[in-house]
Amino acid sequence: MKPLPQTGVHDMRGLIWTKNQVPGRKIYSEPLRPWKGKEFRAWNPRRSKLAALIRKDPKTPWFDPHHDVLYLGASSGTTVSHVSDILQGNAKVVAVEFSPRSVRDLLWNLEDRLNVIPVLEDASHPERYAAFLDRPVGAIIQDVAQRHQVDIFLRNLPFLAAGGRGFLFVKARSMDVARPVKDIYRDVETRLRQAGWTITRRVDLDPFEKDHMAFIVERPT
Repeated sequence: MKPLPQTGVHDMRGLIWTKNQVPGRKIYSEPLRPWKGKEFRAWNPRRSKLAALIRKDPKTPWFDPHHDVLYLGASSGTTVSHVSDILQGNAKVVAVEFSPRSVRDLLWNLEDRLNVIPVLEDASHPERYAAFLDRPVGAIIQDVAQRHQVDIFLRNLPFLAAGGRGFLFVKARSMDVARPVKDIYRDVETRLRQAGWTITRRVDLDPFEKDHMAFIVERPT
C-alpha cells in the first residue's frame, strides 16, 4: 500500500484506497482489503469525481485533513464516505444534499461515521446551513448538476479559510445542452477569475466522466 501525494489516499495494484473509518462496513459494494492491521476501501473513480480527479492528475493539490470540509451535492454518500476516511482529529465533513430520498440513503450509509454531518438543504442558500459551520473550512467540494452551479459555488466560497481549496466539478451539459463544452469551460474559468479566485488546476475527467471538468481554486492567504 503506497501513500499518494494526496494525504489519506493510497495506491495498490493500480487501485486507490482510503483507510476505512468503520472496518467491515461497505458503502457501495467496494472491495475491502486488510493491510498491516488496518482495513482499506477501494475508491472507484467511475463512482466518484474526486477519485477520478486523482487518477487524471496524480499531483493534484489536496486539502488539509485536519480541517473541516463542506461537501455540496452529497447524494447518497459515496464520495463523502471517502472524505470521512481521510479526515483526521476533530475535522468533520458537512454534507449538504437537496433530495430527501438521497439524504435518507446518506443517513443510512454514513450513520456510523461520527465525523459526517448530513444536511437536507439547498446549496444555493448557504445561509440556511451556516449554523453547521462553526469555523472556516479547509475545502469546499461541489458536485451539483444544476444550470447555475457556478453561482452556487461562488455563494459558498466565503466559508473557505485562507489558504483553503475549492473543488468545483462542472457538468457542462447541465449548464447548456447545445453550446460547445470548451466554451462553457472558458466561461466558468472567466467567472472564477473575475470573482478574484486563483485557479490552480483545470482537469478534464474523461474517460471517467464525459463532459466534466474539475476546477480547483485557492483562497489567497
